[in-house]
Amino acid sequence: MRATFLSVALIAALARFASGAPPTLEEVRKEMAIPSAGDVRGQLDGVGFPTTAAQMAKVFALSANPPAPERLGETPGPGVAGAVCPHDDVLYAGRVYRGLLPLVTAKTVVVVGVFHRFRKFDAKDVLVFDTYRAWRAPDGEVAVSPLREEVLARLPKGDAVADAAMHDSEHSVETIVHWLKHRRRDVEILPVLVPSMGWERLWELGERLGGALAQVARARGLVPGRDLAVVVSADAIHYGADFRHVPFGDGGIDAYAKATARDVSMLRALGGPLEASKARGFYETCVNPESPADYRVTWCGRFSIPLGLVALSRLGRDLGLPLEARPVAYATSVGAPELPVRGDGLGETAPANLYHFVGYPSVAVVPAGFVK
Repeated sequence: MRATFLSVALIAALARFASGAPPTLEEVRKEMAIPSAGDVRGQLDGVGFPTTAAQMAKVFALSANPPAPERLGETPGPGVAGAVCPHDDVLYAGRVYRGLLPLVTAKTVVVVGVFHRFRKFDAKDVLVFDTYRAWRAPDGEVAVSPLREEVLARLPKGDAVADAAMHDSEHSVETIVHWLKHRRRDVEILPVLVPSMGWERLWELGERLGGALAQVARARGLVPGRDLAVVVSADAIHYGADFRHVPFGDGGIDAYAKATARDVSMLRALGGPLEASKARGFYETCVNPESPADYRVTWCGRFSIPLGLVALSRLGRDLGLPLEARPVAYATSVGAPELPVRGDGLGETAPANLYHFVGYPSVAVVPAGFVK
């Protein structure tokens, strides 16, 4: 969730959007807390996410403290092949990050992000790759994997674009990168954003991305979980009048209980073997198939989750390693006390209360029968 802060740069960007032109790289970078420079991607959000090693270390330590997120199933051991992880402010979502992302131990991690501003860039029906050599993180630079060029070379023309401004405008990848870096200093990433698209196109791109990853993994001798993982970025329900989603009333305890119960049901429906029918069921729960840009249920991961799971399914299938999803936990922005980090220069980018709350999914993807 993100509040809207008007600035000269944002007003200029909105004016360009009204005229039909996407934001320029210069305009986007004026909105970044730490602007990208040269071949290193900076950091968009410097309020909800740590910017220093000291902040990151404190958040990591505090996020291990109770109360733990609601448990949905057994937590697998480290070495998962994939995950579905939120991307909200650390003072709200830190405990979910702490319980899930340390399970990702592979050196190379594909991070499938939400593209919140796809409308402003008129982006649809493609995968959006970045152009950087490395990404900034509180604990130092994170290298972009050479697998990016190998994957791009295996995708048909028209399936992907590479755009720095699009990635600079998006916050859903950077916090996951920060947590991965904190646990494994030599981690390498392959960031991909997923804009709006219909189901058939989403399935097609997910299959092709997973197939390309499988080809590269086979050529390099990479094993999902041990060497390669896919983390899908997604927050769950965004509930409240300002999200234009109040099916259970404006808010309060009853609306909260019903909205979160629906979230948990949606997560449980994804569990078990990765199947296209489950991904499509999730997609059609969240998205109006006749107008994909329009929500039915306000999960910002309405495109990233199904595409990421389709890609993981294809990756495992091509490598003879069937994969399954295991819902691990669930939390919300109001379900537990926030982490006490406001005195350390961190804060919220939007309010959290029973009339304005966000859900946080936690799902691990593992080889069938994985018990480690």
